[in-house]
Amino acid sequence: MKLGKVEFCHFLQIIALFLCLSGMNQAELSRSRSKPYFQSGRPRTKRSWVWNQFFVLEEYMGTDPLYVGKLHSDVDKGDGSIKYILSGEGASSIFIIDENTGDIHATKRLDREEQAYYTLRAQALDRLTNKPVEPESEFVIKIQDINDNEPKFLDGPYTAGVPEMSPVGTSVVQVTATDADDPTYGNSARVVYSILQGQPYFSVEPKTGIIKTALPNMDREAKDQYLLVIQAKDMVGQNGGLSGTTSVTVTLTDVNDNPPRFPRRSYQYNVPESLPVASVVARIKAADADVGPNAEMEYKIVDGDGLGVFKISVDKDTQEGIITIQKELDFEAKTSYTLRIEAANKHVDSRFQSLGPFSDMTTVKIIVEDVDEPPVFTSRLYSMVVSEAAKVGTIIGTVAAHDPDVSNSPVRYSIDRNTDLERYFNIDANSGVITTAKSLDRESNAVHNITVLAMESQNPAQIGRGYVAITILDINDNAPEFAMEYETTVCENAQPGQVIQKISAVDKDDPPSGHQFYFSLTAEAANNHNFTLQDNKDNTASVLTRRNGFRRQEQSVFYLPIFIVDSGSPSLSSTNTLTIRVCDCDADGIAQTCNAEAYILPAGLSTGALIAILACVLTLLVLVLLIVTMRRRKKEPLIFDEERDIRENIVRYDDEGGGEEDTEAFDMAALRNLNIIRDTKTRRDVTPEIQFLSRPTFKSIPDNVIFREFIWERLKEADVDPCAPPYDSLQTYAFEGNGSVAESLSSLDSISSNSDQNYDYLSDWGPRFKRLADMYGTGPDSLYS
Repeated sequence: MKLGKVEFCHFLQIIALFLCLSGMNQAELSRSRSKPYFQSGRPRTKRSWVWNQFFVLEEYMGTDPLYVGKLHSDVDKGDGSIKYILSGEGASSIFIIDENTGDIHATKRLDREEQAYYTLRAQALDRLTNKPVEPESEFVIKIQDINDNEPKFLDGPYTAGVPEMSPVGTSVVQVTATDADDPTYGNSARVVYSILQGQPYFSVEPKTGIIKTALPNMDREAKDQYLLVIQAKDMVGQNGGLSGTTSVTVTLTDVNDNPPRFPRRSYQYNVPESLPVASVVARIKAADADVGPNAEMEYKIVDGDGLGVFKISVDKDTQEGIITIQKELDFEAKTSYTLRIEAANKHVDSRFQSLGPFSDMTTVKIIVEDVDEPPVFTSRLYSMVVSEAAKVGTIIGTVAAHDPDVSNSPVRYSIDRNTDLERYFNIDANSGVITTAKSLDRESNAVHNITVLAMESQNPAQIGRGYVAITILDINDNAPEFAMEYETTVCENAQPGQVIQKISAVDKDDPPSGHQFYFSLTAEAANNHNFTLQDNKDNTASVLTRRNGFRRQEQSVFYLPIFIVDSGSPSLSSTNTLTIRVCDCDADGIAQTCNAEAYILPAGLSTGALIAILACVLTLLVLVLLIVTMRRRKKEPLIFDEERDIRENIVRYDDEGGGEEDTEAFDMAALRNLNIIRDTKTRRDVTPEIQFLSRPTFKSIPDNVIFREFIWERLKEADVDPCAPPYDSLQTYAFEGNGSVAESLSSLDSISSNSDQNYDYLSDWGPRFKRLADMYGTGPDSLYS
């Protein structure tokens, strides 16, 4: 068999190792002077056998059991009187011993990576007595390693990142491979690393497995990801060693090494002048090849004539510059704006300043387009005043509006009547002069807020709105009056000069300097002997008694007319009557009962309470009467009798019909008289059995009986029908009579050879039926005779 160079080297190594171990395992048992062995009933003897550690090569693939070693005792004379036994780990299952010779063999393939050594116990027994001749001793069988495990990357595959533009030798990641072989024996577990894929960009240190950059200035924008294949080989990388590989994905992370640049040096946008404030005019973006925070930018307007009209902000998601309007545009005032805009990176890396300034400039020109705008008032709010005494047609003020467009179309004015529902004002359509259209009343509405519409003559759809606040000036047109309705009482035991009421006044007018009222008694009441009035000079007055000894029986009520004058120009006055009631009072002067009616009314019951009680009683009486009346009302019968015959309206049609069954002028009373041939009615509260009633043939029965029986047949069917409607429903029946005495006039059977119908009687009916008699008759004049 021809072996290769590598296989031959391995074979020589295995043979040499095997021979070495075999020589070690042939160690003979020798006398031991270290440990005595005591045996019961015998003198003490020295230990007569020992052994050393045995070695077995792993992964033995032979067909015969693998010889491990030999046990021998000095007591054994070779006559077969000694028996050797083996116990412990793997005894009998993996390791067996020849009980006569002491030879130990391994019966199974051993793997050091599964178990590196086995601990067993050996004993020599007397074959006859089965008693030990040597003390039980323990020994170890160690599995000798061979290079049968390749290195493995337990944490692979790997991913790592390194900043772009990193210098050569920048550490990226460390990879580690493990080898299951014995690291203390030979080079089976000594691993070296190498890179199979990824040059010349990266390298790996052979002993540590640290991956480093191998090229400078690697640009993420050119290539952002690399796939590396790393190999780990045992036997220090020598030929014949085993190897394993793993992959490493290296991603270049971004650094700010690209300045922003506008794709164009200038931009132009057209916007209508009607665009609202805060609307977006344009979006511009400077290109930046970086990503994430390195691509974040700031925009600002550094120059131009639109600094106060426009502003620019950044969209954080797209990094665009958003230009918006800050002020209203006016084509008539300015038709275009020019802006110089700068874009700059927010985060600049000082290492790459040499690549150029990390900012850029561009020009944005904004063209304002003209649109047809509504008229504009010279003021957004007009304030006007007018006296409430102004006559109809008085000029209040003028509003003015103009068309802001270049065409300067004439403007017409009108009032939005939704803001002037009562039509108090008018406006001249051409001049904008506002006048009064009705008399004004400040007390009803002190301020009128109206909206004035201004429309272009050429385009009425363009409407501007102006707002006018019209304040109504006050005049003294309302007389003063009592501030409230006073309920004044005077005690029967009142003393002269006693104040019984303090009064005040109100006035709907509103003079600038405030109200001043003057109180006095009227001329006819000034000299009365009962009461007097004192003006307090503070818009109040006091009513005082002038005598004592008031008596309810003599006079229970006094009426005191009071004259009130205001301070307006011209002043207005009014007379107000104060009602004073005489009351019985307690010792503290508190009224108990007043007026003569107090003698008959229950104590504490007022007139209003009594009226409410009487109203409730009256309402109850009316309800009782209505209930009694409704109960006594007789119910109308459901079916008319003969005495209450009501004929229906008969509509007559001018037809040629007629015949025996013609019901014109038919006595409808026969239909109403339901007392004739009336069957016993079925109770509606009991569900009857449903029967199918046969309808008899009506031939020789009088007409009124036919109709009556027809109706009663239908009535009985409804009575026994559980689904029939109640009594107060209306049921209609169609009845066409029982036929003519001439029976059928059909000619369907006329041509039959066996027809024996005689139609000669038709000739007796008059000239109207002569044609039929000629067609169907059998007389000599018949057409078919």
